[in-house]
Amino acid sequence: MKTIELGSQGLVIPAIGLGCMSLAGSDTQFIYGKSDEKDGLAVIERALELGCNFLDTADTYGPLRNERLIAKAIQGKRDKAIIATKFGFEINEHEQFTGKLNGSKSYVKLAAERSLQNLNTDYIDLYYLHRLDPATPVEETVAAMGELVQEGKVRYIGLSEVSASTIRKAHAVHPLTAVQTEYSLFERTLDENHTTAVLKDLGISLVAYSPLGRGFLTGELQSPEDLDTNDARKILPRFQGENFYKNLELVKVLQSIADSKGVSTSQLALAWIIAKGHVPIPGTRKVKYAEQNIAAADITLTTEEFNSIESIMPLGEQQAGSRYDDKMIQIIDQN
Repeated sequence: MKTIELGSQGLVIPAIGLGCMSLAGSDTQFIYGKSDEKDGLAVIERALELGCNFLDTADTYGPLRNERLIAKAIQGKRDKAIIATKFGFEINEHEQFTGKLNGSKSYVKLAAERSLQNLNTDYIDLYYLHRLDPATPVEETVAAMGELVQEGKVRYIGLSEVSASTIRKAHAVHPLTAVQTEYSLFERTLDENHTTAVLKDLGISLVAYSPLGRGFLTGELQSPEDLDTNDARKILPRFQGENFYKNLELVKVLQSIADSKGVSTSQLALAWIIAKGHVPIPGTRKVKYAEQNIAAADITLTTEEFNSIESIMPLGEQQAGSRYDDKMIQIIDQN
């Protein structure tokens, strides 16, 4: 597995990571059906064998169950894994969501200590603020995260789903290594609003979650009926009605390029992100798909192939329908 430097503070990771959100079940939205811990452990074990040791989790996944799964998976081999986790959705002492975002200094410390315990480790490689707390200046949050770095409990820090102005303010307090945001051929808002240019200017890397368009870019979905009744994606505009079929046409064109290259649609979509200089963290509950995704790191796109992919879904003309419903969009920092 080829490696890259994430950010500009010295963190070296594989070119592709493993999104672990769906591996241990969750009470939150956007988990793609039921999960089995045994399958989750098998996926992580295989990813580690293949050199894909950049594991992405969060305290909100479960809540807390996902971090505990990671702890089981890396028991006795902590030095073989690079762990990224997140905080910010407030979880109380009963391990329940309070419905608030919390980026206060006291909560930063509380959440970090809890994650360290759940992960059964004495340090976190990369610690993200999951969502911006509108009641707390980002400078306060990042200063507290910086103190964790000084204490040796965290190695590097980052933010998730934040605007360019927030990134600049935060980076001035303590260097950010990464910003994690949804990014794919179906979601290129960061390119449209020039946030990716700001990240490049500041030496901050983009970690792309949902790099396969929440499964749409796999080519496996052919109609809305392919989603289970309780699949959380059913509430997302891009998976509904006419939007679904408009998006499917884009995927079919991508599939033709993938077929001519002898790779899967998923691999082509991931290779495109890597070619853009970003780090995708696809998730899956199946070992065979983890192997397939990881292999995308070795795919090289010619200039013609890269341009062909970009022409399918140019800026301003990506998927039909919003990536989130109105409720979820409201907690994303877009100013």
